[in-house]
Amino acid sequence: MYIYLSDKKKSTRTEEVSADLIVDYAGRELIGIEVLDASKKLSKKNLDSVTFTLPTYRGRISHSV
Repeated sequence: MYIYLSDKKKSTRTEEVSADLIVDYAGRELIGIEVLDASKKLSKKNLDSVTFTLPTYRGRISHSV
């Protein structure tokens, strides 16, 4: 299952948060979340109460002129 948080941006970095959760960033902005094997792990009746804990980006961004 992929959850789009922004449909107009391209991923610049992908991070594996856990064995079954992958997040995509465009710079420092979170743009998508992928839950691997979601149909095996989540039932339809529980989808309204799914919660995720995501990492905070702590990297350095350098700007070139």
